[in-house]
Amino acid sequence: MIYTTFAKLYDELMDPEMYEQWFLFAKKHLSLDDHILELACGSGRLAVMLAQAGYQVEGFDLSDEMLALAANHADDAQVNLPLYQGDMCDLSGLAKYDKITCFADSFCYLPDQNTLKKAFKQAFDHLNDQGQLLFDVITPFQTDTVYPGYMYNYTDEKQAFVWTSYEGAFEHSVEHELTFFIWNPQLNAYERLEELHHERTYVLKEYMSLLAEAGFKQVKVSAAFGQQEIKADTTRWFFVCQK
Repeated sequence: MIYTTFAKLYDELMDPEMYEQWFLFAKKHLSLDDHILELACGSGRLAVMLAQAGYQVEGFDLSDEMLALAANHADDAQVNLPLYQGDMCDLSGLAKYDKITCFADSFCYLPDQNTLKKAFKQAFDHLNDQGQLLFDVITPFQTDTVYPGYMYNYTDEKQAFVWTSYEGAFEHSVEHELTFFIWNPQLNAYERLEELHHERTYVLKEYMSLLAEAGFKQVKVSAAFGQQEIKADTTRWFFVCQK
């Protein structure tokens, strides 16, 4: 029940402008006849936007609670969105796709380089010839300079949300403490819900090496949702990897 609450609250608090920017970035690399897999689709916001735009898209996520929200969003939008539950390191049973997307730094939630390499290889194996993997990750500048000591607070009449970030246990890693205070009218009090998120990233050279080992031959990297060249203080890298 707590995780279901977190899934719903996370979905409600995510900035809709981010989804619009991910959508525009993806759209630059998509054709309407593409068969697309939205990897780590979460609550399905982006997948629904793609389906509404006429793309043939499917969603895949580890969390059945998130997938339940994705199904609700697809129903509300009256779009067809096949959904699958599983680990991104094992896509067996899925079809091959023309494009696979994975945004919101979802790859950064994997624990180590070996696991990340497995996920890249699974994506490679489930792409058609000339298919592309589109994804983003946070950079070491984000984990090492921006996040430590970062805090975000949100309140309204029903809830309060506190997000605190600090340095993680590994190089270029971060831990996010998420705390919700939800008003319960039956108790006439706030209920406290907590969750700890771990993220880990790597220097660009290591990403390029892992993608090459997975089989990708052409990899382009940019910043600002594909609008800028990468710099030393870039906080998020955007990858376009061709099979």
